[in-house]
Amino acid sequence: MIPRYSRPEMVAIWSPETRFRIWFEIEAHACDALAELGVIPKEAARTIWEKGGAAKFDVAKIDEIERVTKHDVIAFLTHLAEFVGPDARFIHQGMTSSDVLDTCLAVQLTRASDILLADIDALLAALKRRAFEHKDTVTIGRSHGIHAEPTTFGVKLAQAYAEFSRCRERLVHAREDIATCAISGAVGTFANIEPYVEEHVAAKLGLQPEPVSTQVIPRDRHAMFFATLGVIASSVERLAIEIRHLQRTEVLEAEEYFSPGQKGSSAMPHKRNPVLTENLTGLARMVRAYAMPAMEDVALWHERDISHSSVERMIGPDATVTLDFALSRLTGVVDKLLVYPENMEKNLNKFRGLVHSQRVLLALTQAGLSREDAYRLVQRNAMKVWEHGADFLEELLADKDVTAALPEADIREKFDLGYHTKHVDTIFKRVFGEA
Repeated sequence: MIPRYSRPEMVAIWSPETRFRIWFEIEAHACDALAELGVIPKEAARTIWEKGGAAKFDVAKIDEIERVTKHDVIAFLTHLAEFVGPDARFIHQGMTSSDVLDTCLAVQLTRASDILLADIDALLAALKRRAFEHKDTVTIGRSHGIHAEPTTFGVKLAQAYAEFSRCRERLVHAREDIATCAISGAVGTFANIEPYVEEHVAAKLGLQPEPVSTQVIPRDRHAMFFATLGVIASSVERLAIEIRHLQRTEVLEAEEYFSPGQKGSSAMPHKRNPVLTENLTGLARMVRAYAMPAMEDVALWHERDISHSSVERMIGPDATVTLDFALSRLTGVVDKLLVYPENMEKNLNKFRGLVHSQRVLLALTQAGLSREDAYRLVQRNAMKVWEHGADFLEELLADKDVTAALPEADIREKFDLGYHTKHVDTIFKRVFGEA
């Protein structure tokens, strides 16, 4: 995790203090269940909660113990025993370290998911507000980076809203998939601990029992979770790249907010660069990169190995912290985005009516020409605009083959911009449920 791209609430989930507190809660909840079953004294379970709950775990001390034990969970349990006293012998009864580690990771990932879901909600709100603001702001649509046909800037933002709505649904499912608890002991057989203990701990932590945990929770769940984060990051990049293209000097239809005192270049004082969206493109690459090692973690040896452990210690914090920051940054970009309708209109008219070529093509076919002949007539006039800067409407009106098939009034009618925006309300109703 890099502080530059981190936000405190998400970082806190992955701190050693948080991790050890969750470990304690898992152990203490398990002791409660064991006490109910009569495996350990109820008084011992109460003591564990009272003394362990009041303890302030010393991260440096635990690290010092681990340097000797070479085992993180044993190091924690040794430190916990210093607070609990003789009743510490009842902690971790029938459990294995994976029970603690995997259940803790599930808690951390579900908490991280809740922050990310809130991030997406904030982004959706910004996208909706700006989409309705520019619902009727006509702009050119582009395919292959080339002028295609008119759309509206509101429709562009509605598309992003729909995409992030799907991202939200995927994350809800990924959160549900990852929210599983394993307290099943060595190789997952419950030989030394009753399934009731797992059910009790899961309920207390807001998780579901893992149906078959071997000695670890199956990593296909984690692979899907990190893959989902990668998809969300890709959607972040898609919108970021759209804004970057629109901010190019020769386009300048939209622009990141440039605050007072901000500097765009150390060498060129005139520069106003799309630094935030370029940053988002880079961050998206990192979040996507974490999906591959998560997928490689699925294939573990037999009932357990720890080849996944070092991977998850890195990608768990890095992927969630980075995506949290990226979503928050993108929300700010959308919220303050500068939009220039005048430049949109100027760019739309740059090639003097070419954007209406399809309407003329279709009208000619409906007038009786073959599609091949109609295409040839329209294209030969369009090329004069491309190559010589001619006016498309004037060229069509001067083409006797075109006017022989279409009256002048019909040709002029094909240049009505309103034709291209007549279904914007339909699109908005589909996306937002209202227009």
